[in-house]
Amino acid sequence: MTTAIAIEDVRREVKILRALSGHSNLVQFYDAYEDHDNVYIVMELCEGGELLDRILSRGGKYTEDDAKAVMIQILNVVAFCHLQGVVHRDLKPENFLFTSKDENSQLKAIDFGLSDFVKPDERLNDIVGSAYYVAPEVLHRSYSTEADVWSIGVIAYILLCGSRPFWARTESGIFRAVLKADPSFDEAPWPSLSSEARDFVKRLLNKDPRKRLTAAQALSHPWIKKYNDVKVPLDILIFKLMKAYLRSSSLRKAALRALSKTLTVDELFYLKEQFALLEPNKNGTISLENIKAALMKNATDAMKDARISEFLASLNALQYRRMDFDEFCAAALTVHQLEALDRWEQHARCAYEIFEKEGNRPIVIEELASFSTTIDGYVYYGLCYLDSMRVSDTYELGLSPSVPVHAVLHDWIRHTDGKLSFLGFVKLLHGVSSRSIAKAQ
Repeated sequence: MTTAIAIEDVRREVKILRALSGHSNLVQFYDAYEDHDNVYIVMELCEGGELLDRILSRGGKYTEDDAKAVMIQILNVVAFCHLQGVVHRDLKPENFLFTSKDENSQLKAIDFGLSDFVKPDERLNDIVGSAYYVAPEVLHRSYSTEADVWSIGVIAYILLCGSRPFWARTESGIFRAVLKADPSFDEAPWPSLSSEARDFVKRLLNKDPRKRLTAAQALSHPWIKKYNDVKVPLDILIFKLMKAYLRSSSLRKAALRALSKTLTVDELFYLKEQFALLEPNKNGTISLENIKAALMKNATDAMKDARISEFLASLNALQYRRMDFDEFCAAALTVHQLEALDRWEQHARCAYEIFEKEGNRPIVIEELASFSTTIDGYVYYGLCYLDSMRVSDTYELGLSPSVPVHAVLHDWIRHTDGKLSFLGFVKLLHGVSSRSIAKAQ
């Protein structure tokens, strides 16, 4: 330990381990000591070896049920870390240890040397981690907790088929594969595995972090949730989504309410679990006090009081009113994730029909352009990026210095009656769309 950066890294690791204490799948931290030459970290003894060794000893792959048992433990501890505002950044089989040699022994996450604290709306930009497990957005130098979920997806792929989803002889070759290639689900054993297992891995390995499941959402996936009554933990994502919803225009809220009415039983499961964790009042509603209590109940030292205050400030609109489950579904659903599903167009079309009956109204371009809110550091007008946009997004919307905003928004309004068109409805739901949907006739 000779450099200032190395010393800073290990001190941050100690700080994070000390702050995160208490989760059953996190290696127990006892104490740390420092002299002129070294920092000594005293942790629980795990004698069962690495997850990687178990994979190799099984001939390279697990059965679906055995893989589920491992995944549940990994997802639980990572969801816990993310709620506390910690991103691991180096999740791989070598960084999970079994407590004993017993086949059913508990799994523990270790090695937080590259981990860091991250605020809900913060983006990190340093490239860290192990090449085979690094997420595309890490290579693009703009990422958050979603990068950990990608790494879990790589682990799940390895557990189920015994090979890596992205491979090359050099590190630069691996990075190119991560950015450009799609993992294969055509070769054995994938065709013989359940469709739910394949869907689970695909949704963790989505290159668009907005469409990727969170760790808590992954625990509510059909492949996982049927295994031993898995409990879904509180998800940090719902607070970000509620913040965006509360700052949205009334028209967008109506659009989201229409979309929420098209959700299937499986899609509602996660939202029901999250709503229950907020411990609604006897009348079935939640307020700012419910959110505050839920955060305090789940907080460790990693989630400082100031951070809870940050959450509460962003949800201030709930101080004077209550939210029932139906509105919560509209506020906390993830449009980009729904867009990644095969049935997305059906969802959107059904939602638009509901919106036509319950929320659509004549609107002028000036009003549509005036809607604005700030999400993740971006200003949304009409709920599409018109400020601080990525170049690719501006071209996708048809925006460029030579194309006025009104020229684009003009297509959002139906010429026959001045109401929002299907295209405008979809754009209003989630801003920039990376998946083409035919315009309404």
